[in-house]
Amino acid sequence: MFIKVINMKIGIIGGSDGLGKTLIYYFRDEFDVTISGRDHKKGQNVADEMNVEYIESNKKLAGMSDILVISVPINSTTSVIREVAPFMKKGSLMIDVTSVKEEPLKAMQENLPSNVEYIPTHPVFGPRTTELDNQVIVLTAPEKGKWYKKVYDYLSGKNMRVIETTAEHHDYMMSIVQVLTHFSFISTASAMEKLKVDITETENYESPIYNLMIDMIARIVSQNPYLTYFIQSTNNNGEKIRNTFCEAALELKDAINANDDKKFVEIAIKATKNMGDTKNALGRSDKAINALSHEFNILKKSIGNEIALKHIYSGKVHIGVLEKIEDKTAVLDNGTRLRIANIEVLNSEELHQWKLDNIEEKQQSISCLFNDKVTPNIIVETLENVEDVTEVVLTDIYQGPQIDEGYESLTFTVNALSKEAFINVKSILTGFGGVLR
Repeated sequence: MFIKVINMKIGIIGGSDGLGKTLIYYFRDEFDVTISGRDHKKGQNVADEMNVEYIESNKKLAGMSDILVISVPINSTTSVIREVAPFMKKGSLMIDVTSVKEEPLKAMQENLPSNVEYIPTHPVFGPRTTELDNQVIVLTAPEKGKWYKKVYDYLSGKNMRVIETTAEHHDYMMSIVQVLTHFSFISTASAMEKLKVDITETENYESPIYNLMIDMIARIVSQNPYLTYFIQSTNNNGEKIRNTFCEAALELKDAINANDDKKFVEIAIKATKNMGDTKNALGRSDKAINALSHEFNILKKSIGNEIALKHIYSGKVHIGVLEKIEDKTAVLDNGTRLRIANIEVLNSEELHQWKLDNIEEKQQSISCLFNDKVTPNIIVETLENVEDVTEVVLTDIYQGPQIDEGYESLTFTVNALSKEAFINVKSILTGFGGVLR
């Protein structure tokens, strides 16, 4: 792994947006991070917010970085590589993080000095990813220099799934993983638009599989359209992939229009066999469907009760009484509205821990008159189980002139995280037969 030394400088060209900005989160606690960006005002604001340095010149950033990460739009990557390559310092490393690798590799080979190492890299996840654990990252270095093992070990130490391959093979794989799937999804969304489909109305008839499919299509089409276009247009395999998709769609259409059931079944069976282990696919999709249903049922049962909802992208936790579920949106009593697809419901233990970490404890001293036959320890144990109560201490037992014979005054010091907790404590004390003093 990299040695945690603040003097190791990582530069990120394009650090004010997208994946480049996300990379700051992963590097800033271990390394000295400096970023650059096209919009200098925005870049400086991001740097201030993330507590890293900002520099306006890409060339100066290249000259001061031990590792330089190129995280700019696909169509700008090779030009940025050519721009900064002559200014890289001796013994440094250049990495790019675009989703095509052949052209960036060619630009690095042709423009970088011989004393600068390069690893064309593709993190196969987006800027909304919050954890590196089990995420895929592809390394396509044609040669493994002194930096390679350090990078590999660092990524493995983050529990990432590291794939080593050639730039050519990577781009072919991504023509299936990205080009084909994006093209088919956007084509489906475009067909729905041409048919003037009311997506909201279809939800009244949707099956769980349709629901998942619409969510995946919406996820793709909501991305920056220039990004999806350049994924299509810059992959050298893209034209062949798109032509094959259109040929397959026409073949299927012709079979159905000709009432040729045998041809349709032949196509479907061949396609199914090529999908491999469909049992695993059914299992994974069943899990996804059950997870959606389970969380929705939890929400329905929680209406009228306090609930904690964690936004899966921002990480912010919203707490309040769940008033209703409206149009796939959870509505809290404080006016907060959250799309159910974007939230995680915290369980009672997680909610309690969040309160411990984020809410300042309050303390009250509560005195209550009891029959002297009561067992104080049982009362303390009961109060400790009240929601949001963090500690209960019996601080005084008093029998004196102001107390009737056969009675005693018990005083409890109670620490709690909410006003409701103190109200509930007093209610329990009176339920034990006590009289508040």
